[in-house]
Amino acid sequence: MIYLQNALALLIGLAFDALATLLLLRLLAEACRADFHNPLSQFVYRTTNPVLAPLRRVLPNWRRINLAALLLAWLVMLLKRLLLFALVGVMPHPLGLLLLALAELLDFLLVFYLVLIFGWSLLSMFAVDRRQPLLRLAGNLVEPLLRPLHGRLIAGAIDFAPMAVMIALLLARLLIAAPLLDLGARLAMGA
Repeated sequence: MIYLQNALALLIGLAFDALATLLLLRLLAEACRADFHNPLSQFVYRTTNPVLAPLRRVLPNWRRINLAALLLAWLVMLLKRLLLFALVGVMPHPLGLLLLALAELLDFLLVFYLVLIFGWSLLSMFAVDRRQPLLRLAGNLVEPLLRPLHGRLIAGAIDFAPMAVMIALLLARLLIAAPLLDLGARLAMGA
């Protein structure tokens, strides 16, 4: 029976993480002013717009932050965590569940940026067409994080700015997201 629970937990995690990825891509693309003519940006917009458009009437953007996408991404993490608790037969404390979903969204965002920066920097080492939609979107999303270090951490022909940002993201996971996840889990379990 434990094997079936593990398989269901994996499928639940994959499905909800895919939804959260789409919502975070929409949120970050708007915040970073990614090129809307990019086919990937258009896909993300068309996929998320039916759900976000009605919600944006009630919850407008704050500066360039799409609050509707952020709220929906948090609700996706909340529902994911609730289903995972239900799978093992545990009813979590509501306050702990809310904090756990928020911490999980923060951790997901940090891991998302780690993977994005690593992939972007790896692809930029090869002779890849710069007009390729994936590379353009990734460049638009990582540029705000790399901009403060642009040109400051260069040794020879190697730019160490992506590595420095990845180390900062890893530290944020260890020092901010992990304690919040632990606190949320303890509160959810009623401890």
